[in-house]
Amino acid sequence: MIEFRNVSKQYSPDAMALRDISLTVEKGELVFLAGPSGAGKSTLLKMIAAIERPSAGHVIVNGQDIARIKPAAVPFLRRNLGLIFQQQRLLNDRTILANVMLPLLVTGASHHHAEQRARAALDKVGLADRASAHPLALSGGEQQRVSIARAIVNRPQVILADEPTANLDRASANKVLDALKAFHSVGVTCVISSHDEQMLDAAARVIHLNQGRLEVAA
Repeated sequence: MIEFRNVSKQYSPDAMALRDISLTVEKGELVFLAGPSGAGKSTLLKMIAAIERPSAGHVIVNGQDIARIKPAAVPFLRRNLGLIFQQQRLLNDRTILANVMLPLLVTGASHHHAEQRARAALDKVGLADRASAHPLALSGGEQQRVSIARAIVNRPQVILADEPTANLDRASANKVLDALKAFHSVGVTCVISSHDEQMLDAAARVIHLNQGRLEVAA
């Protein structure tokens, strides 16, 4: 599903984010990225989503080379990706139902179809009863689960999550992780970056990065 072939990313002569990274993620895998701040975890995730392009090497996502993909094709690539970042970027002037519907509406889905899918996505993350609430009325953990619902409403093949439990208490973090594991259990490929030692201890596969280099690929 995802392959990095000798990938490096250099932002400036003094800023090398990734150095000669080679790794593969198979379809349906649940993989965690570990490492200190500045290790390159976020850059790696952004490359999978074609937010960043490699300075050298090749990033292959579902058969497409990110280095060669045309800008016009990027939105189509991202329809198969669910993106979850630390900053949820929810629209505070809309209900959480409307927030989750938005990715479907912008791709041309009918309002009725988008609402059905959005309600189902909220149900999967345990927030069906909060559909009419606005983001500011929710806790941080609930907002993060809304962002997960929004990320999966398009039924993506891959979920990319950058520190999805950062700044959450343990109970909220566990609910977020449970939601991600539920999608993995039905075949969705998940790549998750995390500093959370408890989360990493329970992981089947952890990729360790340090100063842009691959330390251990278990």
